[in-house]
Amino acid sequence: MADRRFINKQVVAWALYDWGNSAFALSVLAVLFPLFLGLYWSAGDDGASVTARLTWATASASLIVSLMAPILGAIADSGGYRKRFLFTLAVIGAVATASLSMVGEGGWPLALVLFALASIGYYSANVFYDSLIVDVSEPRHYSLVSSLGFSLGYFGGASLLALHVWMLQSPQLFGFADATEGVKFAFVSVGAWWLIFLVPLMLVVRENKASASGKGSTILAAYQALAETVRRIREYRKVWLFLIAYWLYIGGLFAVIFMAVNFGQRLGFKESDLVLALLLTNFVGFPATLGFGYLGHRIGAKRAIYVGLAVYIAVAVYAVFLQRVGQFYAMAVTIGLVQGGVQGMSRSLFASLIPAERSGEFFGFYNMLTKFAHVLGPVMIGVVGFFFADPRFIIVAVLPLFVLGAIALTRVDSES
Repeated sequence: MADRRFINKQVVAWALYDWGNSAFALSVLAVLFPLFLGLYWSAGDDGASVTARLTWATASASLIVSLMAPILGAIADSGGYRKRFLFTLAVIGAVATASLSMVGEGGWPLALVLFALASIGYYSANVFYDSLIVDVSEPRHYSLVSSLGFSLGYFGGASLLALHVWMLQSPQLFGFADATEGVKFAFVSVGAWWLIFLVPLMLVVRENKASASGKGSTILAAYQALAETVRRIREYRKVWLFLIAYWLYIGGLFAVIFMAVNFGQRLGFKESDLVLALLLTNFVGFPATLGFGYLGHRIGAKRAIYVGLAVYIAVAVYAVFLQRVGQFYAMAVTIGLVQGGVQGMSRSLFASLIPAERSGEFFGFYNMLTKFAHVLGPVMIGVVGFFFADPRFIIVAVLPLFVLGAIALTRVDSES
């Protein structure tokens, strides 16, 4: 790659994909699908059944992605097909998302299938998106480039969600008969938004082609490649030590995201307050994640992660004393300051530790571990919640994950 500046056409095109696909993570995963599943597709069913359906759909998608991620990465690296895999999976995810608009009232089985398919497309495509950072940048700029992607993702996702909230509050203003029509259009708009911002990456980013050493791209060969990935990671001491630390603290981070709305609901806050807090987190996350990228560039990604983990530990303690909605907003803003930064610095640090020629393979394993971390935090919160009814104490369950993750990170010898 001739142009190795921090900001160039390839970096911008790569980062814009995060702007596009984050609309799915925020509008669909966090807000629209859970809301519509209970109010429309499962209308009249009890809340426990709706929660169980959502949980099983999410868990199934996570399990499939966990099993697919390292295999897809290994196959793609063998022939330099990361962009092709990214395109295919993104299209599957976007089309499945848009298709949710056609599911009628009471059609929760089809809605769950499409949601799971869209989730698989979203998370699997990220395997290849993450791995392409080594093609658009050089190691000394990983922190800045990774943070640029996350920050644009926050702003892009929050911008579209803000439009969706406006549509739901004033459907007639947008030509819709009611809020239901507005939600259905929102699913279509997320799919379109996702694909529109996929185009620059496909046209501009140049993928470095690896030598196709592995001819066999059969299922058996793929699983053999997975075993080989595990063996290779064990040879890189810094990599597997980092992955242990990452699994711990990212499990805590996802638990905070997972619990945020439920936490606010149990404290008696209104739904409008919860959505506003979510928007605050993401709009704050845009400049904050850029700033975190600069911080990581100056002091190193590892030290920047420590800063973020310290903030999360403070937030978990602060949650015990939370009573008013104003305090909830303050917590949302504080999380927005570090949420994208910790994720961006983690991607940057991992990219600096792995061999660039096997980025797809290693990032496949990284994404698999990320999906398994989605289970860790919520399970801990669930266990603590069994013994403590007060939600302000439940969130303290994630404290050990941040503390142990920070301690494990000290074992990672890195200059990044």
